[in-house]
Amino acid sequence: MSEFLVIVESPAKAKTIERYLGNKYKVKASMGHVRDLPRSQTGVDVEHGFEPKYITIRGKGPVLKELKTAAKKAKKVFLAADPDREGEAIAWHLAHSLDVDIQSDCRVVFNEITKDAIKESFKHPRPINMNLVDSQQARRVLDRLVGYNISPLLWKKVKKGLSAGRVQSVSVRLIIDREKEIQDFTPEEYWTLEGEFLKGKNQFSANFHSFIDVGKTELKSEQDVKNVLKQMKGNKFKVISVSKKERKRNPAPAFITSSLQQEAARKLNFRAKKTMMLAQQLYEGIELGKEGTVGLITYMRTDSTRISEIAQVEAANYIREEYGEDYTKEEQRKEKKQSNAQDAHEAIRPTSTLREPNHIKEFLSRDQFRLYKLIWERFLASQMAQAVMDTMSVDLQNGNVLFRATGSKVKFPGFMKLYVEGSDDQVEEKEKMLPDLKEGDEVLKKDMDPKQHFTQPPPRYTEARLVKTLEELGIGRPSTYAPTLDTIQKRGYVALDNKRFVPTELGEIVHELMFEFFPDILDVEFTAKMERDLDNVEEGKVAWADIIDEFYRDFEKHLEIAEKEMQTVQIKDEPAGEDCENCGSPMVFKMGRFGKFMACSNFPDCRNTKPIVKEIGVTCPKCKEGQIIERKSKKKRLFYGCNRFPECDFISWDKPLPRSCPKCEGLLVEKKLKKGIQVQCIECDYKEEQQS
Repeated sequence: MSEFLVIVESPAKAKTIERYLGNKYKVKASMGHVRDLPRSQTGVDVEHGFEPKYITIRGKGPVLKELKTAAKKAKKVFLAADPDREGEAIAWHLAHSLDVDIQSDCRVVFNEITKDAIKESFKHPRPINMNLVDSQQARRVLDRLVGYNISPLLWKKVKKGLSAGRVQSVSVRLIIDREKEIQDFTPEEYWTLEGEFLKGKNQFSANFHSFIDVGKTELKSEQDVKNVLKQMKGNKFKVISVSKKERKRNPAPAFITSSLQQEAARKLNFRAKKTMMLAQQLYEGIELGKEGTVGLITYMRTDSTRISEIAQVEAANYIREEYGEDYTKEEQRKEKKQSNAQDAHEAIRPTSTLREPNHIKEFLSRDQFRLYKLIWERFLASQMAQAVMDTMSVDLQNGNVLFRATGSKVKFPGFMKLYVEGSDDQVEEKEKMLPDLKEGDEVLKKDMDPKQHFTQPPPRYTEARLVKTLEELGIGRPSTYAPTLDTIQKRGYVALDNKRFVPTELGEIVHELMFEFFPDILDVEFTAKMERDLDNVEEGKVAWADIIDEFYRDFEKHLEIAEKEMQTVQIKDEPAGEDCENCGSPMVFKMGRFGKFMACSNFPDCRNTKPIVKEIGVTCPKCKEGQIIERKSKKKRLFYGCNRFPECDFISWDKPLPRSCPKCEGLLVEKKLKKGIQVQCIECDYKEEQQS
């Protein structure tokens, strides 16, 4: 009989840990929480200190019964849920259900699921940390009071199925505010003037910078450009200044939850939800053949960039052996800690640098491999030497006109040899070489290229941008980003257009009602302060019920006013512009779980629905009769096919164009490449210059 019972959340984690602990330990999974607030009622006694009413979660009875039986047979029970607030709360609920003394050394935590980490953690069990439990409990009660009081109001006044929450409501507000900024934006004209110059046979470019007697000058119109050209005399420019500098560049720190979600979106095109699901699998353990089940990364919900000394030493030895001494860090760099970071865990890193991605590729799914490789490279690069860039700036004078040329080249790649952080703006740092120029040299003007531009509005939020903004504002915590983004889309408050969030009519209506009657819930600073208050509960500085009481006093007043004064809003369905082929009633647009679709307005008498078909103006090249339309695969990947399917089975992953190949009259398509789009013919080798 096993002497000790260990309870974790998931079967995958249980399987990994049991192998490390040996025969004396039996490891079982609780499958997450076993107790929670009831779904059918608020479950919070506001009259008696906001006491929560916990019940066994429906369907968890058999699991709990099995755990109770195992606990009675065991000499000691260890609760080894995840090392965060949620995990501490799960352990507390389990202790209550299994009659485990929370003051006993029953709680075991570890940041990575490796043999050494697991064995070390069981040498240092501790009591359950009630500050952590209270912090999670405060968040749960707070969200329940908001959700279960406002949501029924929205069902009654707008439509069923809606919800409101602290973080989700602020997220929708940010998206709506950004859309208003875009709509109110007035573009301003500006010009650039780029010159091509020759030094001997070497050609290089420089941009207009200023007038000598005025200083830095902006070109706001075509007349300003003409004024510059008018003041230039002849084709000779004199080099009046040459500045050469060495610039050092630090690597990005190892991932935290938010930066992992952002970089996976940029580089792998992963949604936040998918990133966290894959990271959970890598953390809990992957079967690696003879090595058995191994946790490949450290805990993936963290806001700390801290790295353990053991991991640093292992990484340094690996870098020294694979890249050479020059590529190792000269000294420990101090990572900048965010003011709102809890710093409870390490950064997200591989559990062993020696477990190279390509060595274990055969054991991972394609997406698991891609995410693990990203985490491995980012961590290793964070432990490598700085990159060193040689930069050069040259000022060229012609009369009163000054042009400036800049160039740079990599002197020593350092961490860049392995990994460079992505960017939301897709600005790629390229080497730009200048010829060897000295003060007093003369160069010849070859050409001048004036270009008109207009300022652009701020960009819409991608998932990555929104996560970054929420983090910067101190709203939400690592575990909340992915479910929040998922919820606001499922509720139909926002939609993704070209991977960017746009508010829906429903989202704007709900936002206006929330803004009118519950302004605090939408206030960014108020929500950020609430997060800080929850952190104070965790640190034992304040009682959790006091935080809730302070919030609820004002909230209750707003709720009473909203109940009386909130007007009923009728959302009319948008006409689709065609009639139902079954009953002749007008078709309307509806929003469903998988996006917009057409449905008969005579519902429920007529249940006809149709997908929205988007033609791209191209005749099918195969049957010559149908039209090419946009379609989506089961995995939501966009492709193009004939609208006569299944009679015609033409499909293309690349977007067909409404013009023929000038070489063979074949079909031209837009092929998406890493650095832009290229037009290619599908029947011959014709290609057009790549567009960025």
